[in-house]
Amino acid sequence: MTEMTLKERLLNALEGKEVDKVPVCSVTQTGIVELMDEVGSSWPEAHSDPEKMATLAIANYELSGLEAVRVPYCLTVLAEAMGCEVNMGTKNRQPSVTAHPYPKSLEGMEMPENLLDIGRIQAVLDSIKIIRERVGPDVPIIGGMEGPVTLASDLASVKSFMKWSVKKPDLLHQVLDFATDATIAYANSMVVAGADVISVADPVASPDLMSPDSFKNELQSRLHKFSSNVNSVTVLHICGSVAPILDYMADCGFEGLSVEEKVGSIKKAKEVLGDRARLVGNISSPFVLLPGPIDKIKEESKKAISEGVDVLAPGCGIAPMTPLSHIKAMVEARDEYYA
Repeated sequence: MTEMTLKERLLNALEGKEVDKVPVCSVTQTGIVELMDEVGSSWPEAHSDPEKMATLAIANYELSGLEAVRVPYCLTVLAEAMGCEVNMGTKNRQPSVTAHPYPKSLEGMEMPENLLDIGRIQAVLDSIKIIRERVGPDVPIIGGMEGPVTLASDLASVKSFMKWSVKKPDLLHQVLDFATDATIAYANSMVVAGADVISVADPVASPDLMSPDSFKNELQSRLHKFSSNVNSVTVLHICGSVAPILDYMADCGFEGLSVEEKVGSIKKAKEVLGDRARLVGNISSPFVLLPGPIDKIKEESKKAISEGVDVLAPGCGIAPMTPLSHIKAMVEARDEYYA
């Protein structure tokens, strides 16, 4: 098979087509402190400054060998634009939502007219354009964002969201539909800016928080609406032990499903997915990539490839204190596997 470009390899892998080797990248956050120091582009500034955002993201591709560039570094960009208060975090702590616009009721909830001009959305779009200019056409860009379920819970607060899921289904449906429309608009704006893959992290959809029945009955249709209306290849990342909902996740229409090590056996997960979706993951960010040692990272990476993972990737967002050499080890393991 002829040598593929990085973009061809990743898109083929996610679409279930033939590849020369399994791609290795991160569909989740990639900012690490070692790179921030190396390229002089640190959090929290890199969350709002398009130039710094792009520089830090490109550094992980250029210096670790990860085969895609992924921005931004948090799940709060859209939430903030829609009225959530956000703490911007520190050099080694990601931004987080601290207050919610509709914690008691959805009165007055309406889509901002100029949604894409609010907050940091333009910074993300500008940074995607800068990245494309710098890395050229053959390197895939992954636009990351919060999923509709997580956005809905940010707008209402997790507490109200959980309560409504049991006691006020009409409010739950209303906030979910609202959040789904907003995530589609934002995702497509990233695609227009140049993103090849949209990676949605939806931690609140995890069985750790929402029951598998809720996922099937309330969440699946919204996630499916998202994937059908976004004009690119899409990846869905859900944290935690997703085995109870993996079958439902596979029916959400995303090309790739990104999972943590908690999913258990890759072989079994692949059997559940069949040809409905490809598996992305699942090298443990906190327990393997962060602490190492390198031998362990390589062993886990080769095992994942041999068991059939379609895209080798961290199981969740890369911990900011992860050493660069540990990310490189994942790439080296993939190369050694095919040597």
